[in-house]
Amino acid sequence: MSLALAPAVEADVPLLLRFIRDLAVYEKLAHEVVATEDGLRRTLFGERRYAEALIARLDGVPAGFALYFHNYSTFLGKPGLYLEDLFVEPGQRGKGIGRALLQRLAVIALERGCGRVEWAVLDWNAPSIAFYRALGASAMDDWTVFRLEGAALQAMASQ
Repeated sequence: MSLALAPAVEADVPLLLRFIRDLAVYEKLAHEVVATEDGLRRTLFGERRYAEALIARLDGVPAGFALYFHNYSTFLGKPGLYLEDLFVEPGQRGKGIGRALLQRLAVIALERGCGRVEWAVLDWNAPSIAFYRALGASAMDDWTVFRLEGAALQAMASQ
């Protein structure tokens, strides 16, 4: 068994979109995916790159991905990495792929002078929560995530 991790390239856009859709199905959020190949191509590989991705391949076959971007901690005075999505194909879980992707993100974070890597997980996703805790990650139970989107975002922008 040979596991390889590599930065996504533009030719990986269809694969990334498939992984995003598969993740959304797992998270019971498939109805919310409106991403397109053109949109991913423009935002991940265009003039301004808003995020980066790693692709995991097991014996040459795509097995998972991690999509991340920089954020910033004013308290630390350092950048951080925010893991937007981590997904491993259901049939490939338990083979160390998710751990390898997170380990690579930790290396990237330290190489770039980041003070932390953080992400969100759905409250009902007990297997992922247990996995993250086993890696040494801690839940930020004192924080609540807020989001402005859609009509609320439009309304706020037009005030």
